[in-house]
Amino acid sequence: MNLGTWLFTKLHGRQVGTDAMGNVYFEDRRLRPGGRTRRWVAYAAAPEASVVPPEWHAWLHYTTDAPLPDQGRRPWQKPHLPNATGTPAGYRPPGHDYRGGQRARATGDYEAWTPGS
Repeated sequence: MNLGTWLFTKLHGRQVGTDAMGNVYFEDRRLRPGGRTRRWVAYAAAPEASVVPPEWHAWLHYTTDAPLPDQGRRPWQKPHLPNATGTPAGYRPPGHDYRGGQRARATGDYEAWTPGS
């Protein structure tokens, strides 16, 4: 958080909660014209929107009026993972340069489309 955001948060913000990644969520103490309070997040690490879990994303974007309670995830739900694109944990398909640059040869079952056939 830069100095301006920190100062604005101290003067106008009210802490609403935190998530498992350490992000802190705030809203304006006063109601803005139009009836909505401003909502924002102070990221625990580098600002990256994909680290906001779905529960807090819904609150930040006014889908819910109150933050969803942290009641744990159901057994079939996977834990929230931030976007790993561009990191060593990102998806690299077979044939990617970082995975050796070799992929399986085509099997010959593909037939190209030609007009009129």
